[in-house]
Amino acid sequence: MVINKSSKTWLKLSVLTSAIALSGCQSTGLFFAEKQQETNHEKPSLELTPVPEEVVADTQTTTKKKPEPVQLTPQEQEDLWQRVRQQLVFDVPNVQRVQSQRNWYASHPEYLDRVAKRAEPYLHLIVEELERREMPVDLALLPIVESAFDPFAYSHGSASGVWQFIPGTARQYGLDINWWYDGRRDVYAATHAALDYLEALHRYFDGNWMHALAAYNSGEGRVGNAIRRNKQAGKPTDFWSLDLPRETRAYVPKLLALADILANSEKYGITWYPIENQPMLEIVEAPAQIDLALAAEMAELSLEELHQFNSGYNRWATAPDGPHRFLLPASNAELFSQALKETEPKDWLTWTRHKVKSGESLLTISKKYNTSVDVIQQLNDISSHIIRAGEHLLVPVATLGEESYTLSQDQRRENRQDQKRDGKRIDYIVQSGDTLWDISRAYDVNLRDLARWNSMAPGDYLRPGQELVVWTEAEPSSVVRSSVNSIIRTVNYRVRSGDSLARIANKFNVTIRQIEQWNNIQRNRYLQPGQMLRLKVDVTEVSS
Repeated sequence: MVINKSSKTWLKLSVLTSAIALSGCQSTGLFFAEKQQETNHEKPSLELTPVPEEVVADTQTTTKKKPEPVQLTPQEQEDLWQRVRQQLVFDVPNVQRVQSQRNWYASHPEYLDRVAKRAEPYLHLIVEELERREMPVDLALLPIVESAFDPFAYSHGSASGVWQFIPGTARQYGLDINWWYDGRRDVYAATHAALDYLEALHRYFDGNWMHALAAYNSGEGRVGNAIRRNKQAGKPTDFWSLDLPRETRAYVPKLLALADILANSEKYGITWYPIENQPMLEIVEAPAQIDLALAAEMAELSLEELHQFNSGYNRWATAPDGPHRFLLPASNAELFSQALKETEPKDWLTWTRHKVKSGESLLTISKKYNTSVDVIQQLNDISSHIIRAGEHLLVPVATLGEESYTLSQDQRRENRQDQKRDGKRIDYIVQSGDTLWDISRAYDVNLRDLARWNSMAPGDYLRPGQELVVWTEAEPSSVVRSSVNSIIRTVNYRVRSGDSLARIANKFNVTIRQIEQWNNIQRNRYLQPGQMLRLKVDVTEVSS
């Protein structure tokens, strides 16, 4: 077969076409890919370029998921408030009673600062005890509501200390109250007693903390009666539905408002005064009676600092019978503990020999040296109150002058009495039978004001010879006099025909206003023959 030039050309084209067809999609793709690279002005490359190891490592690092921030447990927090905040459990309802309390606290940050500074020495021991008992840590805020964390707080209802115990409940839960010591003001002892009481109330109200808190303020009987009344009336029995005293109705909302502010400090713009999440105080026990001034010297603290941390002590020394607990900063606790080991109990008090004078009694001697009759009896092995003129008695005395013990009960009362107030100061000597109510009526002053001026509660008993301060512009009526010869009695007077308030007031040397107040009557109402009136009179001054 003869193949001409044209035939050769056709044959070459046919072979080329077949080769392309046989090469399949890979060659076609490569061809178009090369053409595309050329269009993009890139040099085609069919080889993979190795990536340096350090570049691979960097790429892996940037794509790795960031580690989660470490979550601290409550106990690991640096700030004690954060430890409390992390464990708040009470629900805070959005009701008006909570809102009003929250608004007040949020608008008074200086108050919260002041309270937090007072709380600083004691808050850690309270939080730790709550955690140990597995109780709501929200309760650590309760002393703010009760006392603003003031260990010396004393209310009109005879409640005392940061947890505001009244005497009866305090003794029921194991707190001693005597001439030397008041356990209600001992923050350590009172905290344990308060949590015992709250646990008992929680059980009593079947696990309802709102009812338990209300009862802590006003008593379980009152709250229990309110619950029963609502049940009988078919009403809800939650705290918010109960008919309770005004103080109690605000009491629980105050605690919840504080918890809400702590939980949402940023929202309310409140910065809490920071408290280190570490124990501030340590316990040291003194086995015998010790002068507080000497204890302060041993611990290298000022007397006022030592007494502030140990506010349960009423006098210049601890009670005669030990042991006695002291709360002290760690470094001072170590110094105090070492000093106790290096000294003898007989050196912890200063003594004097007192020669009994004619007419003196153990009571008058004990008052002179600011000690108690029991102590003098024990020290001198006296079993009775009989003493004889000329004999000598061993009596403990304060190392410093009484005025140096500024936080003792007597000095706190004197400091309160010396505060300048409106009106004229009258120093009144209590007579047998006097009550604060009698004296307030006689001088036309408010009963609670009179009690507050003298660091007392309205219901406190008075003892003959006790000194009180009255601030008033009124002249005292003859119902109460500072004369030792006055005898105050309550008498019931039956109104006679023709009697008037003016005539009766003149007869008994009292004022019309006093008769009105004692009997809750008004002078524009006529007296009726046979009507009984209650009068407070000095029976030595009654007109014939």
